[in-house]
Amino acid sequence: MTVYIPFELQRRVRDRFANCCAYCRMAEDLSATTFEFEHIVARSAGGETMFDNLCWSCPMCNRFKSDRSSAADPLTDQEVALFQPHTDRWADHFSWDEERTEIMGSTPIGRATVLALKMNRPQMIRIRKMWVAMGEHPPADLE
Repeated sequence: MTVYIPFELQRRVRDRFANCCAYCRMAEDLSATTFEFEHIVARSAGGETMFDNLCWSCPMCNRFKSDRSSAADPLTDQEVALFQPHTDRWADHFSWDEERTEIMGSTPIGRATVLALKMNRPQMIRIRKMWVAMGEHPPADLE
């Protein structure tokens, strides 16, 4: 079921994330897909439709995250919280590899999020290579 999000709240969320996916940082204007408002804490888990619980997400990150709030860190196999776009700084948990095409998790939260949201799918790496060559990637840091 789709939930109504007032226009002003939609604008605030889009502005907060600079029209980029809060997770993988893909710029919406480089994509052929329409981005979505994602409930960080899923509505099914009691998450509310309010600014601090909404982020701007590409459809793939939104689908792979689904209603999850945690995942296993592939290095330690310990269950950890997924990246929280409003409270965690992206640069504290992630970085770009040397070619700027793969997202590297630098903390348990980052590693678990990269794996759970499949941020380095071969298709994404390929398209990021094209964006780098065009001078369109990576996007500026939001913080």
